[in-house]
Amino acid sequence: MRGGGGKTLSQGQAAFLLLLPFLSAYALFLVYPFFKGVWISLHDWNLLAVAFNPDAKEYVGLRNYERVMWGREIEWSLMAAPFWQGLGLMGLVLSFAFYRMDRLSLFNAIALGLASALLVFLPGFHPGEGGRWYDRRFWPTVGNTLLFVGLAVPGVTITALILAAMLSGQTRAMSILRTLFFLSQVLSVTVVTLIWQIMFSPRQGLIANITGTFGGTPINWLTDQQFAMAAIVIATVWWSLGIAMILFLAGLQDISRDIYEAAALDNATGVKAFYYITLPNLKRTITLVVILQIILHFQVFGQSHLMTQGGPNDTTQVLVRYIYQTGFRDSELGRASAMAVFLFVIMGAFSAIQFIVGREKQ
Repeated sequence: MRGGGGKTLSQGQAAFLLLLPFLSAYALFLVYPFFKGVWISLHDWNLLAVAFNPDAKEYVGLRNYERVMWGREIEWSLMAAPFWQGLGLMGLVLSFAFYRMDRLSLFNAIALGLASALLVFLPGFHPGEGGRWYDRRFWPTVGNTLLFVGLAVPGVTITALILAAMLSGQTRAMSILRTLFFLSQVLSVTVVTLIWQIMFSPRQGLIANITGTFGGTPINWLTDQQFAMAAIVIATVWWSLGIAMILFLAGLQDISRDIYEAAALDNATGVKAFYYITLPNLKRTITLVVILQIILHFQVFGQSHLMTQGGPNDTTQVLVRYIYQTGFRDSELGRASAMAVFLFVIMGAFSAIQFIVGREKQ
């Protein structure tokens, strides 16, 4: 490539020159705000006070992290959170068993084992006698977020996989159906939540009408503590199907039809073909979809904020909404930034897993 004044640029210099506009925008709008957020998290930073007086902030080190994540007289026990710790112990056993049976690679087994160990370790902390958390809402909010991710990710993945398998044909009808199922993806969160608020209405909603037809009592989905989180998950699964379905359709197209024809000679059709041919060949696509969905759903905000306002009784309060309230309602920007860094670490860990799994050879 020839630069100004007739000077010839090397391939590396030309590549850097072409990438410079993107790198500049990336540094300005992503890298700088990230490090600015980390710096803010180390300060007692009142949003309104600093807006009028830039010197009103005070450096406090890791005190914001302590205020958010720790408390007084905190103890650890194996039975502090039986559900989450039991799930973690099950994950540890499965990661070891699947690795021994060659069902998981070494890396995947280690990744599952580490995630399971965190489920055993972190929920075990609890206030002892006379102790308390400094921020009593933070860890329950993290638990709500984990519960949402734990329900939404399998829901999206399994539903999208089944739809992709059913709509993988090349007929005109299949193309129309694929378009219809993808349409929900292009809607904004405001439209999605409005649609599902109407659907879940105990008086005029479609679900209430169907329940009443069969003699049942309509459920107050959005105000009942037992059903509010389920309502948000259902709306999210419906909204998030499109991209996951397209990824699975792309993976299905890479599977040679000759494999299915050869299997059909051995009477391996239908469910057998799906289990023994489709699923093994979609292993990497499934991993990609799961990791992307985990990263996406950890950032849930609009569904909780618009459908239930975090209620009832904080049962649908999620981490991003709590960060928003702490920073912009309570003006405690330092504490909100500390929680945002915590969320970044979680999503960064899953991003690293995606990168390593993507590079791993079959």
